[in-house]
Amino acid sequence: MANHGSNRRATMRDVAQHAGVSIKTVSRVVNDEPGVRPVLVERVRKSVRELDYRPDTAARSLRLTGGRTATIALILEDVANPFSAMIGRAVENVAVPKGFMVFSASVDEDPERERDFVGEFAARRIDGLVIAPTGDDQSYLLPHIAAGTAVVCVDREPRGLTLDTIVSTNTLGASEGVRHLISGGHRRIGFIGDLASIMTAEQRLDGYRMALADAGIPADPSLVIRDARNEHQSEMAAMRLLTADHPPTALFTAQNLITVGALRALRRLHLSHSVALVGFDDFPLADLLEPGVTVVAQQPTAMGSLAAELLLARIADPATLPGRHLVPTNLIRRGSGEIAAP
Repeated sequence: MANHGSNRRATMRDVAQHAGVSIKTVSRVVNDEPGVRPVLVERVRKSVRELDYRPDTAARSLRLTGGRTATIALILEDVANPFSAMIGRAVENVAVPKGFMVFSASVDEDPERERDFVGEFAARRIDGLVIAPTGDDQSYLLPHIAAGTAVVCVDREPRGLTLDTIVSTNTLGASEGVRHLISGGHRRIGFIGDLASIMTAEQRLDGYRMALADAGIPADPSLVIRDARNEHQSEMAAMRLLTADHPPTALFTAQNLITVGALRALRRLHLSHSVALVGFDDFPLADLLEPGVTVVAQQPTAMGSLAAELLLARIADPATLPGRHLVPTNLIRRGSGEIAAP
């Protein structure tokens, strides 16, 4: 190899020198352009293989698509969370077959981290961005949009501007889950929720309160714990509720990792078969536990697919008016939510 022993990436000039042809000839072969003799095509392709030459796809895309790079970015709360992972995979399933590369990042509910990632991706000239916004103001996106970056929000609505948005029926779904517990005779229902600053967490708490009010059950603030950020904090919150003087007979947990923490508390206290539980968000193996976990399931695959479709449509036609799209939730009964009140 001409650059054997070097860590430098082979260039088109290296290929031209190795094959004994002009740079223009290499460019024509690499870009599948006509007008090159077959013997030269084979010679260039042989040099490309031997030098492991990789074209600058971003630069090529910029030339071929009028400034586009055929790349999009996906910014979610935590790409390791099963819900976020399913959204990400759905975005890939739509975008990759259409020639787009997908980059992803986790913001961990940090608005500054969100802004930094958006800036970094924009500097790499992405064509579009799918984002689950955090913080209380996404107006910082306006300059990026004005510069030509298409943006679609998923799971949460943006604040400070109007964008294409795909969200679940959070309030209605939470209300349905709590009503299901009420139908089993429960009147003391504990609520464990995510950060109060998260719009979806607020919406799910609204649904909890709405179901209680519709049933004529007074809301008890001592049964509501918010700002549980992970499984450990949720477990501690559930332990606190379940070991109180007047513990709840049922729990409504407003996010999948919070549900996992609550399950650990129920198991530690040997209450898995006596305290009912409904969680918002499904999660892997929930149906294999004993009892199986009743959940208000979202449709992350549908949300991710729709987000990608809207984003690609907006990249093709930036002038389309943005819209808000609701994806319904579904109550899945598996056993934990069907435990009757004492």
